[in-house]
Amino acid sequence: MITIANGTVLCGADLVAKNTNVLIDDGKIIEISKDVYEGEIIDATNSIVCPSFLNAHTHIGDSIIKDIGDGKSIEEIVKPPNGLKHIALESSSNGDIVNAMKDSMLEMLQTGTTHFIDYREGGINGVKLLKKAAEDIPINPIVLGRDDSFYGDDPDLSKVKIAIRKLLKICDGIAPSGFGEITEDVATLIVTECEKQGKISSIHAGEYEYLQTDSLSKNGKTEIQMAIDSGFNQLVHVTSPLNNDLDLIRRNKRNIVLCPRSNGAFSLGIPPLFEILKNEIKPLIGTDNIMINSPNIFRELEYTLKIMRAFYKNYISPKEILKMATTNVYLNNSKYGSNNNSDNDLNKNFNDFSIYKKINKSIIDEKNNVELFISKKISKNPYLSLINRSETKDIICLMNKDKLIYYD
Repeated sequence: MITIANGTVLCGADLVAKNTNVLIDDGKIIEISKDVYEGEIIDATNSIVCPSFLNAHTHIGDSIIKDIGDGKSIEEIVKPPNGLKHIALESSSNGDIVNAMKDSMLEMLQTGTTHFIDYREGGINGVKLLKKAAEDIPINPIVLGRDDSFYGDDPDLSKVKIAIRKLLKICDGIAPSGFGEITEDVATLIVTECEKQGKISSIHAGEYEYLQTDSLSKNGKTEIQMAIDSGFNQLVHVTSPLNNDLDLIRRNKRNIVLCPRSNGAFSLGIPPLFEILKNEIKPLIGTDNIMINSPNIFRELEYTLKIMRAFYKNYISPKEILKMATTNVYLNNSKYGSNNNSDNDLNKNFNDFSIYKKINKSIIDEKNNVELFISKKISKNPYLSLINRSETKDIICLMNKDKLIYYD
């Protein structure tokens, strides 16, 4: 048994700060109480106990080409299949790609991240390379694959269907780049096959205004509306919603992932976080392409908090920002509960929703798996202490189920 003692613990889906102890046994939280004090003692005095981070959108293969293409357009850099990154990946050895991905995973662990959702290029080989990189690292990759057969104006749908089925045998879902690269028929195939197997279907949508207006012109719908109508579980970016896009997301209970630093790096704008929260949408957050950003969620959270306050000239709660990397995954899909549920109800419903089983139970609550980190408390406000001031050096230890990692 292990007791985390005397810490400020961010408990439950709402990250309520409590000065208490946490008793752990066999990878599970047994009790949260000031009275428990058994087994190995980890003294968390003047420290924060926080659910470990979920980095909800990465392209970890980009680790091989950090800071390439600065100043070029987003299309030149990342548009498949001929973007700079795709050319670089094609010309790199498997060994170099695996080693670069390993380095990025270790950086994530060192900054409190135990789970990440990766949008993996390269078809089956790309998925296998990521899994090989993760073999000896106590981190949980949720791998969403894609295949070159998806692209083009007139794809061979029989080949697309075969590629989807082969990918779904070895990964957690499918994530094409966007509607600028795939047809509606391909989108329908992806969603249908993912639904059959209870796996994630995700797509980039509304990343910048031109894509939205171009889609309206060609299809009579925004990219976001097309993604929702096609049935994708999760939409990435949503930087430039138009018309009633946010209302559609709210009513259809779609997960969304914001990537503010990426949008800034590519000069694409700022996600409308205030409007998103007003629509009672609970967004996740991701660091996106490692070629332009480190996979450090602390950096993403601080940038998000400050850029939103600066842009909107209004207050946004640091707790709401922290939830984007920790507990919001429980709260914004009708299939695993609403904000009115208790934490235990949320966990029960969440576990029934098979597409997210690999990222379940990161809430600090009794009977849940242990997925948390302990960081020095640098200010009296635990949320701002983490977002505003914490660095890698401030993390004392990280727990990921059966793994306990101490940091010097």
